[in-house]
Amino acid sequence: MSTRASSINRALDQIGDKWCLLIMQEIFLGINSFNEMLEATGASRGVLSDRLKWLETVACLEKELATGSRRSRYHLTEKSRDLYANALMALAWERTYFHSPSLEATRLIHSNCGERCWPQMQCKACHQQIEASDVSYKPGPGATEDLRLKKVRRRSSISVMDAASAKTLNKNLIHIVGDRWTANIIALAYHGFNRFDQFNQELPVATNILSDRLKFLVDEGIFIPVAYQHKPPRYEYQLSPKGEGLYPWFLSLLQWGDKWCDPQRRGRPMRLRHKLCHRALVGQVICSACGEPLKAQEVSYQLAQ
Repeated sequence: MSTRASSINRALDQIGDKWCLLIMQEIFLGINSFNEMLEATGASRGVLSDRLKWLETVACLEKELATGSRRSRYHLTEKSRDLYANALMALAWERTYFHSPSLEATRLIHSNCGERCWPQMQCKACHQQIEASDVSYKPGPGATEDLRLKKVRRRSSISVMDAASAKTLNKNLIHIVGDRWTANIIALAYHGFNRFDQFNQELPVATNILSDRLKFLVDEGIFIPVAYQHKPPRYEYQLSPKGEGLYPWFLSLLQWGDKWCDPQRRGRPMRLRHKLCHRALVGQVICSACGEPLKAQEVSYQLAQ
């Protein structure tokens, strides 16, 4: 099935699986051996091996043999290091909408200013916080079509909420977006899509699976169903504040997809404009203490014990 080209869709097709998201999170936090990831993620050996090979295939991980050992270590590539902003926005959303001892005890230290900080996303041009309602969209030079296969697979019966590691800080976010169809549906909602038929027209997904995902997103508090017809009952799915709060995560994913997931090199499928400053929108993640952009090599973590 052909769908409108989308950097978010392309990015999700590469790293949007829940196990891939978990693996990337653990590697950002310093875990890089197979056995450590096995314990941290709760994945089976077969699933973990499969996802690690996939992340190597899409150039998000590099495997090397540890010196003096037969065991391999997995390292970030230039491509996956650019996902750091996305990982920080996951942490920020998680801490805003969920509370746990591990989240409350987690501290980020920005080496540039030496201060404890928290990530914030702002418009690079006007330095104001970015809200989904303040962004407009126009087709970009890469506004073509992508071929996507129709999928009918149901959500995995193994819940990411069972991941064992105390370092697994983004369980709730991965639980929600770690299935490409739920993430696709949320992304479409930012563009004004809110009815079953609209989602069905845009996504190559079976109708029973679409119904399942919409129910899931309502149950998780991401969508609020509002009846627009009573006989038969039909609903619009409006984003809740919790759903709108995911926008910075999706924006960082879109920007990563623009840069790394354009196989034909035709340019961005979509141009974003910030309504508050009327300039092209570029989201950047900054330190709450000094206001400077946060980079992976300049941030250290103090994690819950």
